[in-house]
Amino acid sequence: MAASDAKQRLDRGLGLGAVFAIATGSTLSSGFFLLPGIAFAQVGPAMVLCYFLAMLPLLPGVLSKAELATAMPRAGSEYFYMDRALGPLVGTVAGLGTWAALVLKAAFALVGMGAYLRLLVPGAPVLTMAVAAAVACGVVNWLGVRKTGAVQLVLVAVLLGLLAVFAAVGLREVEPQRFTPFFVGGWEAVAATVGMVCVSYVGVSQVTGVSEEIARPGRTIPLGMFLALGTAAMVFVSGTAVMVGVVPPEELRGNLTPVAAAAGALGGPWATAALSVGALLAFASVANGGILSASRYPLAMSRDQLLPPTFQRIGRRRTPTVAIIATTAAVVGCVTLLDPTRIAKLASSFQLLLFASNCVAVIVMRESRILSYDPDYRTPLYPWVQVVGILAPLWLIVEMGEFALLFSFGLIGVGALWYFHYARHRVARSGAVYHVFERWGQTVDESLDPELRTIMKEKGLREGDPFDQVVAAAEVLDLAGPVAFDEVVDRASERLAARLGVDPGELSEGFREGTRVGATPVAGGAALPHLRIDGLPRPALALVRVANGVAEDATAGGPWGEHPPHDAIRALFFLVSPEDEPAQHLRMLAEIAGRVDDAGFTHEWMAARGECGLKEILLRHDRFLSLSLAAGTPTAELVDRRLRDLRLPRGCLIAVIHREGESLVPDGSTVLLAGDRITVIGSPRGVRQLADRFGPGE
Repeated sequence: MAASDAKQRLDRGLGLGAVFAIATGSTLSSGFFLLPGIAFAQVGPAMVLCYFLAMLPLLPGVLSKAELATAMPRAGSEYFYMDRALGPLVGTVAGLGTWAALVLKAAFALVGMGAYLRLLVPGAPVLTMAVAAAVACGVVNWLGVRKTGAVQLVLVAVLLGLLAVFAAVGLREVEPQRFTPFFVGGWEAVAATVGMVCVSYVGVSQVTGVSEEIARPGRTIPLGMFLALGTAAMVFVSGTAVMVGVVPPEELRGNLTPVAAAAGALGGPWATAALSVGALLAFASVANGGILSASRYPLAMSRDQLLPPTFQRIGRRRTPTVAIIATTAAVVGCVTLLDPTRIAKLASSFQLLLFASNCVAVIVMRESRILSYDPDYRTPLYPWVQVVGILAPLWLIVEMGEFALLFSFGLIGVGALWYFHYARHRVARSGAVYHVFERWGQTVDESLDPELRTIMKEKGLREGDPFDQVVAAAEVLDLAGPVAFDEVVDRASERLAARLGVDPGELSEGFREGTRVGATPVAGGAALPHLRIDGLPRPALALVRVANGVAEDATAGGPWGEHPPHDAIRALFFLVSPEDEPAQHLRMLAEIAGRVDDAGFTHEWMAARGECGLKEILLRHDRFLSLSLAAGTPTAELVDRRLRDLRLPRGCLIAVIHREGESLVPDGSTVLLAGDRITVIGSPRGVRQLADRFGPGE
């Protein structure tokens, strides 16, 4: 698949600041600069409360989407989650519908700029400038995700600065009597207004559409989304409080430029101009972020053959060139041919439907019990959060009226027609839901687990995984060979059993059975037998080098069953973990597999000197240091000292001591001796500090 080619991968160039800016910029637009006047007409001063309450129905969907994004950081978020959870039909509907909704939202933002643009430049050619802005956003997106993120960060930083001044000045000028009476239309009006303004928060999760281009997605995506959600809530509540508190009710009611009206009441024409600029920045950030996110849906669907292959083309700037051009053209078409101010509001109902679908996807992925579904962030209070997250958006859609329902059904119909007409015969996936059906005797989608394992390998280890400690303390067998596979298994099992206090026969049988059924990854002259055992105190690893290779077995299939290796096996990694740590076990296995896949692994493995050299091939070079202790060197200060008395950088520890041909796993009372060789593991910063103190090591 093209996506597997390194040249076809997207650039992971978005950090926390860019993620926060995209999520925030996609939220602070019409919901703040246009809707408050309309909301005030319905419910009066209680609209401040409505803006706070509007966040709550969407919170479960945001939490669920954060979980899915950290488990499957792939372009085209909703499409990918729905496809892998519920199958390609639902994925096609979600992908095309979300793309259309985002295009309409971007077009709506560009047209919405007109109301504020006319305040600054009466008689300005709004349509021409909207088209020019759309093209400019498309060019920025084509130039690269880093430049798009940088532009978004500047736009949002200036916008938040203006809004902070607006809130700080405005809250001091609020007239409390303007909040009386607070409830103008009663609780029914409050419920209806909550349903109307809740779409203001939908954009906060839009950033997951580019999760494949986010560095450290497991941490960055949830943190960026939650910071954006909190920021949006503070802006909405404080900003609407200022509007109610300083603008006369008759002027605020139905006003389409309420922020400018409030700014004018506070500071006159100059303040109006400044906040009008802020509005233009907000709408520009929505358009920029909208094209960024929307263009990733055709890319993701094309990778899976649900759209023509041209959409997955990655340009020399590592951006989806064709998808960006098509998305920008669609935005321009909506601006010039349609009335996006009406349709975009209806498209929000489809996005609410997807919020509910994300909650369904979390339930399906968890209940599928696929071990490689390994989100860095897990939604609390499962499954009750998801139940609320399914029901609340459906209620909000009903509150939006029958036209919103009809529009959503229309998008569903278009997606279904495209699937049956174009895509059905091109795909052979069924989604994780079939793993749930497996309990009822149905088949499963065998392609999903390997795909999720590939994603797990790309994400790497999680903070707290004891991989370095396990490698540093690993048992090592260095054999000349050729030697039979069964003998290697028995010898590795005996060493591990002595370490863990378990039955060696249980280990050897488990390793053999996993290899026979094809559960042992074998590639590039390496094999990774592995198993999990209930009640095991900790994970353990045995490294085996067979210089002349594992002897071929003459029996049919041999120990490898139906999966014989193509190359001579010279490296074997026997990993055993506790039964209750399946995800950690797979992450460590994926880390070893990733190292084996590196170019030059076989040469390094065969050339490594002794036990330490073999271990250090697996250790990440910026997280370990090997030092020989000798008099007359900087390490002399460590000799004859107990480990507990040493002052090592925080997070660093001496994982193993090599002494007189043996490897010792030390504890706090172990005394270091001259001639020892120690392996220290820790954070890159701590390891650098030790290298500066004692030398670069060996």
